[in-house]
Amino acid sequence: MTALTAVRAARPAHRDPNVLRWLGAYSASTLGDSVYHLALSWSAVRGGTPAEAGLVMAVSAVPRALLMLGGGVIADRFGPRRVVVLSDTVRCLVVLGVAALVLLTSPALWALAAVALVFGAVDAVFLPAVGALPPRIAPREELARVQGMRGLAYRAGLVLGAPFGGLAVALGGPAAAFGAAGLLFAFSLPLLLRLRIAPLPGDEPVRDGTALRDLADGLRYIRRHRVLGPLMIVVALSDLGFVGPLNVGLALLADRRGWGAAGIGWVLAGFGAGAAAASLLLTVRGRIPRAGAVMAWTITLGAGSIGALAHVPQLPVAVAVSVSVGLLAGLSGALCGALTQTECDPAYLGRVTAVSSFFSLGVAPLSFPLTGAAIGLWGLAPVYTASAAVCALGGVYGLSVRALRRAELPRRDAARPSGG
Repeated sequence: MTALTAVRAARPAHRDPNVLRWLGAYSASTLGDSVYHLALSWSAVRGGTPAEAGLVMAVSAVPRALLMLGGGVIADRFGPRRVVVLSDTVRCLVVLGVAALVLLTSPALWALAAVALVFGAVDAVFLPAVGALPPRIAPREELARVQGMRGLAYRAGLVLGAPFGGLAVALGGPAAAFGAAGLLFAFSLPLLLRLRIAPLPGDEPVRDGTALRDLADGLRYIRRHRVLGPLMIVVALSDLGFVGPLNVGLALLADRRGWGAAGIGWVLAGFGAGAAAASLLLTVRGRIPRAGAVMAWTITLGAGSIGALAHVPQLPVAVAVSVSVGLLAGLSGALCGALTQTECDPAYLGRVTAVSSFFSLGVAPLSFPLTGAAIGLWGLAPVYTASAAVCALGGVYGLSVRALRRAELPRRDAARPSGG
């Protein structure tokens, strides 16, 4: 055990300056991303029709979905910190360039769409690398706590990004908002460069063969792994059943119930509060016993809460139900991330994270138009019930796989050597 590893093992993640530097960088990057999206949407709305603005906002999903698996290969080949630093550097330069462009002229929609495409491509390499970083800055027994801290930072970025970006637009227009986002990305860079990365067994980047061969090797590794293979199936099913009702379905639900835009905001706030509570729980406890079983049960119970949303007529009840959805989904999502990081061989972590992100951010959003069309044909209750059944299927499958059901996060005392 090296001196650095010994210090890390003796210090909880929330008191580790190295982890706090990573958390600061991640928070700045997440906040910058929220401000950027607000500035982009505002500029697109001002420069075109609502349909054209929606197209500009959606175009980044295309390269993100197409390139996500390749992004995992890049993270494993070149190291996650290098990829994260390069990603935030590109985002910083691009957004500051857009800020200057908006300040000097009114950019055409094609220019904004091009920026969105670049961001989607950067996300495709950034997200797998971010998922592969925590095991290199914190000991295995602290990874659940790190996931909780990451969840809190993500929620804070979502909550603070809109008002911060709106204030920047009000004071200096879209150029000020783009500039603020660029500065936030820039703020993350010195923190990332100061991170101390602890080498992990098998962590040497592999550059033999082609990228396609590396990708195929990673997919074979997932398929043969007794925990990660079933876990990816659980992630895919739970996300497919979750994202439609909580995105397109929620807007239609609020419209049918007469809750209006304010109602959507209250339900989303309830979900965010529940997810933040789950992240806080993991941050404080640091470990959840029987993590595999708890993850599967929270997915199953969360599915029931999703299905219940379509059957509550009163907004306060819907908000209460959304709190339970956020709490259960937040806990299961953090446990999925922690189990992925503790079970995976470091040499494959970027690719495994890419597969998980591909289902969450690439495949699952494709259900948006299907959800809307299905609600138009059959109504809210049947579609919400079907979506909840798909989500519950993921939880039940997780409970049925013995290796996943019995998967545990490492104990802090067990991970610490007895002497020397």
